[in-house]
Amino acid sequence: MIPSTSKKRQRLPHHRHTTAALIDSFSDKTISESSKKLRRASSHPLLSSTIPSSSHPILPSSSSTTTITATSFNDLNTADVILRLFLDSTAPIINLSDSVSSIDNNHQSNAQIYLHSPILRRAKYFSALLSDRWLHAKENSESAENKIDRYLIPLKLGVAPGSIEVHLTVLELLYTNDFINIINSAAAALDILPVALEFLFDECVNYCVKYLEAVPWSEEEEKRVLNLIPFLREEESEELLTRVSPARDDSCEEMLHGLILAAIHNSPNMATVKAFVAKLLRDFSSRESARRVLERAFETSLKIVKESLEEYSSPDFRGDHNETEAIQRLNLHTAMTNGRHLLWLVERMIELRVADSAVKDWSEQASFTADLQRAFRDDAWRNIVPGLPVVVLRCTCKLANAVASGTILAARQVRMKLVKYWLPVLTVCKDNVLSSMLPSHKSLYLELEETFLRIISTLPMSDAQVLLQQCLSFSTRNVEDCPHLVAAFNTWFRRATNQPQGDTDC
Repeated sequence: MIPSTSKKRQRLPHHRHTTAALIDSFSDKTISESSKKLRRASSHPLLSSTIPSSSHPILPSSSSTTTITATSFNDLNTADVILRLFLDSTAPIINLSDSVSSIDNNHQSNAQIYLHSPILRRAKYFSALLSDRWLHAKENSESAENKIDRYLIPLKLGVAPGSIEVHLTVLELLYTNDFINIINSAAAALDILPVALEFLFDECVNYCVKYLEAVPWSEEEEKRVLNLIPFLREEESEELLTRVSPARDDSCEEMLHGLILAAIHNSPNMATVKAFVAKLLRDFSSRESARRVLERAFETSLKIVKESLEEYSSPDFRGDHNETEAIQRLNLHTAMTNGRHLLWLVERMIELRVADSAVKDWSEQASFTADLQRAFRDDAWRNIVPGLPVVVLRCTCKLANAVASGTILAARQVRMKLVKYWLPVLTVCKDNVLSSMLPSHKSLYLELEETFLRIISTLPMSDAQVLLQQCLSFSTRNVEDCPHLVAAFNTWFRRATNQPQGDTDC
């Protein structure tokens, strides 16, 4: 607690025409406890009881150099304040030379230095602490002309060993204002800032804060900054908080969404960036946030592909032939580009097991699949986007496989419509595209056939009966080449001839 101005001070004997006054009410309190209360209450009675600056000015930064020429830090001959810093109250008082640079911060547990009250008053803590002394000095100015009124201030530090040197550094900054050379790293600023806050040395606090605002931090330094922010004023901590606190609650999702868009649209090195963003999504702590950003991107890309195929399948012929052809090429390229984006998004959603909504959306594309069938029956796309059928069917295959394997637990209607609407697209591609495809792509058709048949096996027999009849296109001239189709029909007939127990009617 800051001592009351009405508390009687103990006087020490005179030595060589000097008077010593002991401010002893701090011996059982740490400096941080006292200054914390004072800093947060600008109307503290001790602050209001200080003598106006005209009588005993607090030395500003600009005038400190002039004063230092007459009064140096730790100058025994001119000091009027003896400041004792200690971690151990039982340690003896030690006498220091004019320099304190030899202090070992790993072993030093106490220090005694000689200071000057006008300079100390630059720190509000000392200004308030010594305010009663100023009143006393003013009243007895004539009798004090030929002697130094020296005060002993014991300050027990409420911090870990090793802080003596930091406190001495801050005290020396009261004399030198050499912030630029002393505060030259985030670690130095974080060491000095707590002591500057304890002493209420506002210039030093402001410089430390400005320095921390402008330089990078390590993870450990960031933790220290966060621990110090509650002790700063709102205006002091504002910039630091904007650096570590999101501006909005959904900032993480907006960041992820922006990264996804950059990966699939804007990056020149797309494959590398996509791999990096995929890792970020895998490592992100909230799967629900990842789900939302992926669904948002999926819906956007799907909408673009659908609109492009719709315009291609139903073109506006009001322009000339060349203009129409250019627009059709553009529509196909747009569909192809965003189809690749869709495939990457589907892979990420399945990897994170958040593709439920994507499967449902994919199963409700009656008009989109109709446009695809019309487009693939036309030969125009072959020289423009020959890979479009593969991209579309790979999206379908990825989602269908996730359903068939149980990775996605889709409702019966979703499973049924997924086969109902996408089986015709597979059939058209097989009839019109297979002959011109690379051998490596033909396995995709077989995989999707097998997956559709597995999904059909999960449906009611009435639905399976209708859909299986549409799968006859899976057959070949050699029955041995389509065992998946044979097995599917055999399973359906076996179930059809199985009579439920208790039912003997044919």
